[in-house]
Amino acid sequence: MQQLMETMRALQEAVAASRVDIVVSQADNEELRRTNEELRRSLQQAIERAVDERAPPIPPRAHPMSFSQTIMDTVLPTTSLSPKVTFTGVEDPEAHLTTFHTQMMLTGGSDVVYCKLLMSTLAGAALKWFVNLPDEHITTFDQFATLFR
Repeated sequence: MQQLMETMRALQEAVAASRVDIVVSQADNEELRRTNEELRRSLQQAIERAVDERAPPIPPRAHPMSFSQTIMDTVLPTTSLSPKVTFTGVEDPEAHLTTFHTQMMLTGGSDVVYCKLLMSTLAGAALKWFVNLPDEHITTFDQFATLFR
């Protein structure tokens, strides 16, 4: 009987100790949950900051764009070479177009590429003329060349 009583006392102590362990374990779990939540929030904020820093700001347009939205939305191929001529408005427009066409024959390209690259040759008064055209006015290279002449 004595042995049975000792065994029961030992079991009661073990149960009491395990209850303490459970309470401690629950407290540890709660602390881990709070720490985990803080880390999750910090990580989310770091990701948002990284995305904000990576996204370049979109500068406001200084001038309205004379090209149609279709032309503006088309990205120039990286293989497109810029013509090596400049037109300021003093030169002969027909001679400039001839030189432009000659250089473009070497690189090729679509109507949109021709539009954008001809625009890149304009400077001074010619560029001022171009940016003062109505918004989305130019839809084809032929139209641009006719206006240019």
